[in-house]
Amino acid sequence: MEGKTASCLLCPQHCQLRSGQVGRCHVRGNRGNGVESLNYGEAASWHLDPIEKKPLFHFHPGSWVFSVGGFGCNLNCTFCQNYEISQSQQRGLRVTPDELAEQARGSLGLCFTYSEPTTWFEMIRDTAPLVHKDGGKVVFVSNGTIAPRYVEELIPLIDAVNIDIKAFNEGFYQKFCGGKLSWVLDTVERLAGRVHLEITTLVIPEANDDPKEFRELGRWLRRLNTPLAWHLSRYFSAYKLNTPPTAPRKLMELWEIAKEEIDYVYMGNIAGGENTICPQCGKKVILRENYRIRNLLHNGNCPSCGQEIFGVGL
Repeated sequence: MEGKTASCLLCPQHCQLRSGQVGRCHVRGNRGNGVESLNYGEAASWHLDPIEKKPLFHFHPGSWVFSVGGFGCNLNCTFCQNYEISQSQQRGLRVTPDELAEQARGSLGLCFTYSEPTTWFEMIRDTAPLVHKDGGKVVFVSNGTIAPRYVEELIPLIDAVNIDIKAFNEGFYQKFCGGKLSWVLDTVERLAGRVHLEITTLVIPEANDDPKEFRELGRWLRRLNTPLAWHLSRYFSAYKLNTPPTAPRKLMELWEIAKEEIDYVYMGNIAGGENTICPQCGKKVILRENYRIRNLLHNGNCPSCGQEIFGVGL
């Protein structure tokens, strides 16, 4: 195959790579025998994190999960929070699937996060069954830019996902991310109702903060007809984007709009914005502050009105 072009089919970017070339994700390349992972068994970072940090608020709240990520990403968002590891390939910490599974023991399980886990697909494929064998959970935090075939392969391997829907217009994805909204929506539709699902949107002033757009996204999420949580996070400047931070009042405005469509909506990076509120009586049922959790639920139900609260392991 020397000198021939090979297609990377893992994500819908479908990079066409000649021998010696590396894809836009930095970590998949053609070494002359087709496209292969260049960072298998190399971790960029790992930590024991609160599950709420993912963020996942309705999946075993108060638990800790061993979190790991490789290098690389198939988007190049100008506002990336982890650009040091997502926008490059470096020599990582050597680790095997067995070692990752062992590290996950004693916690809720293993979370693939930090950079884009899709680009580390083979490590997920080989590690997730080992975690499940030990009784652990597997969590996946992603930008949702995954080819349909590989979404279907991932679903049996994972228990919970948080997907970034970065905006609800194609222009934003093209200008700020180098991707397509349609790819992400297709992934979310495939995941809905098949794994525990939560969504995150980072609210960037004058870029993706149009109230009409948020209402449309809320309606789209409602039409999935599956319970989920939606996290609206306050933006702070990072990487190549120096836009001033999101005004708290703006985030509150969008939260009010989102709450008209979705029962469980949160404001990230805002004091008091991360409490779970009963959608029936309006009482606070899970209190969160700096990853300290006070769970007031009775067997997963609101203690005031008995309403069942969406989630797993509540």
